[in-house]
Amino acid sequence: MELKIPDFCLVVLIGASGSGKSTFAREHFAPTQVLSSDFFRGLVADDENDQSASAAAFEALYFVAGKRLDAGRTTVVDATNVQRGDRAQLVELARHHDVLPVAIVLDVPEEVCLARNAARPDRDFGAHVVRRQRTALRKSVKSLGREGFRRVHVLRGASEVDSARIVTERLRNDLRHEKGPFDVIGDVHGCRAELEDLLVALGYRLVRDEAGRPVDAVPPGGRRAAFVGDLVDRGPDTPGVLRLVMGMVEAGHAFAVCGNHEQKLVRALRGRDVQVKHGLAESLAQLAAEPAEFRERVERFCDDLVAHYVLDGGDLVIAHAGLPERYHGRASGRVRDFALYGDTTGETDEYGLPVRYPWATEYRGRATVLYGHTPTPEAEWVNNTMCLDTGVVFGGKLTALRYPEREVVSVPARETWYEPVRPLAAAEPEREADVLELTDVTGRRTIETAYRGRVTVRPEQAASALEVMSRFAVDPRRLLYLPPTMPPTATSRRPDVLEHPEDAFAEYRDAGVRQVICQEKHMGSRAVVHVTRDSGVVHTRTGRAFFDPPLGEQLLARVREAVSSAGLWQEFDTDWLLLDTELMPWNAKATGLIKEQYAAVGAAATGALTAAVDTLGAAAGRGVDVARLLARTASRLTNATRYRAAYQRYCWPTDGLEGVRIAPFQLLAARGRTFHDRDHLWHLEVLGRLAGELFSRTRYLVVDTTDEEQVAAGVRWWESLTADGGEGMVVKPLANLVRDGRRPVQPAVKVRGREYLRIIYGPDYTEPENLERLRGRALGAKRSLALREHALGLEALERLARGEPLWRVHECVFAVLALESEPVDPRL
Repeated sequence: MELKIPDFCLVVLIGASGSGKSTFAREHFAPTQVLSSDFFRGLVADDENDQSASAAAFEALYFVAGKRLDAGRTTVVDATNVQRGDRAQLVELARHHDVLPVAIVLDVPEEVCLARNAARPDRDFGAHVVRRQRTALRKSVKSLGREGFRRVHVLRGASEVDSARIVTERLRNDLRHEKGPFDVIGDVHGCRAELEDLLVALGYRLVRDEAGRPVDAVPPGGRRAAFVGDLVDRGPDTPGVLRLVMGMVEAGHAFAVCGNHEQKLVRALRGRDVQVKHGLAESLAQLAAEPAEFRERVERFCDDLVAHYVLDGGDLVIAHAGLPERYHGRASGRVRDFALYGDTTGETDEYGLPVRYPWATEYRGRATVLYGHTPTPEAEWVNNTMCLDTGVVFGGKLTALRYPEREVVSVPARETWYEPVRPLAAAEPEREADVLELTDVTGRRTIETAYRGRVTVRPEQAASALEVMSRFAVDPRRLLYLPPTMPPTATSRRPDVLEHPEDAFAEYRDAGVRQVICQEKHMGSRAVVHVTRDSGVVHTRTGRAFFDPPLGEQLLARVREAVSSAGLWQEFDTDWLLLDTELMPWNAKATGLIKEQYAAVGAAATGALTAAVDTLGAAAGRGVDVARLLARTASRLTNATRYRAAYQRYCWPTDGLEGVRIAPFQLLAARGRTFHDRDHLWHLEVLGRLAGELFSRTRYLVVDTTDEEQVAAGVRWWESLTADGGEGMVVKPLANLVRDGRRPVQPAVKVRGREYLRIIYGPDYTEPENLERLRGRALGAKRSLALREHALGLEALERLARGEPLWRVHECVFAVLALESEPVDPRL
């Protein structure tokens, strides 16, 4: 026996104690999906049978159920639920979260329930309890639909319970598997001739019946049409429009959502009491001239229309009056009402029409929302939404949007078919492209990324980032990208080092990444260079300007000259480039840190330890037994001397730009393009064409992680780099952007040398006891942070390339800065 349920719903199990609800839930649903009242009684009272704890238990159960439904997860409530009041709370919970409530009734004979309870020592209540529950259940079964349950399955007897099988179905509005391309068409309102004109302009081939009437339109190149509703009323040929659109839908050439005019037409055709106005009279008169079979077909078609569709993996939503993100893919009366009618302020304008709430001006969703309902003179983008009703029936235009191309195609009305009550109003103005608002970044933010799903920014993180940005950062409008943090490779178990390249190679090999590139790690400061033909900015990975304006402008001028000489403006057909680089020397930006922290520690340590060694040496010369103390102090002096030498290697004098070097290693974006789909060799080759004293090349080595000889060569190369005083190397998947279905793949890990880590962990970190303690360093938080920041950075670049409004780009950039406030060990 198949029990069909939506793949996202609230399932309410109903049955007397002993009817087998918990067993049924275990067999048909994942453990995490099932919320048992017994389990929650145990949580709050340490006793699953303590009925006095039921109120608190159900309060907790409803809270958890709400969180699951809010996250879009099917939830099963395992309780007796035989009382109407208990079920009413669950139906209300489903309505509140805009999901469908489904009832599954286990109507098992009383003697079976009693026998099962008798076999359980924890069920010590009498038979009268089961009898009372079954009486309440029998009285409830016929009313479950009226109570609000959208589907009701009744299993009568143990055999039906045992043979039942749950079959999940997509919600009718879930067309995420339909990828397009689509031609989304605005409100037609009975204007058949204009619809024909538009379909022909879009490249569709009209199909006509024997009477010459269009009954289908064959799309070009695998495209399909999608109608946003209001096919009927006001215009001259509602039957003709319906005949064509119904044929397209039946042939699989089109989708259509319901408009408020279709809903009203259905009620009128069924003889309901409706007000015959706003063009309904014209439709009824035109349909009256059609055969009864055609009217019945129209009634079935319009009644079957869904209120909204979610398509293209969730990236496209079509609804007649639009839809806020919180309603996408949901199913409830509230969602349907919004999709059909929108929302109003409760006021009326000077024409007596309701004032509609401008939901699109507040929209911040990832999905493109296309809609109609409120006619406008022109189809214009408002925060990734577009109203396609351009008033064809009022003498305007009939408009379609090609998706994903985002190309608007319109045909003019042949005449004014219906005089509007209110003149066509202009679309709600979109924010200026470069205007940022405080509300874009404050409070709790959830950002949808293409490469890691949703990334959440907590309010306190946003507040921290806002302080940094408002006090120290460059103009936020110039911040287009912030690079992610980079985690170290797994801590080595070798006795003399904390990090070793073999661990990096093994990590990528285990993740299925065969080829990696090892890049020399320049000891400087990460710098993002945004260079245009006449301006630009160079900033740190926390958004601060590297140099004061005069010096920064000189540096950009040299970068601009190098870009021009390399022909990159023409090659990428752009007037700007965004580069990821390392700027050296270290002291170009970190002078204060070096003087106040590293140099002070080094000077104090070498000064004090030199005097201590001299004093202990003199004591030893007089016969005092200080050999062990002298050896330990001498070792510490050696460590301190190496510490000073370590950081001094990365500092050299600069005068203006003299001595400053930039090592570019990734071309992030150009106008309309991103480049993370290109491998790292391509990036190094392109950026290696930037010539001049300002630029340093990045040395590299490609390693096959499955080839022992190449792995050994990679280790030797790292050893030579670090022996010469280099910081170490960065290991990355050669292909650049890599996804692993089993687990996230780090975009890069750093493998730092033994002497460089002395700067990070202190002069004496190489002492055996200190090394052993440091092996316990926790890398999980750093790795998670790196993956989230990387996804946000890629999302910012993609939005930038697509030409989305600056606030859409900036919310990703700001989120990277906000995540930097996470309490992660800065030495990692």
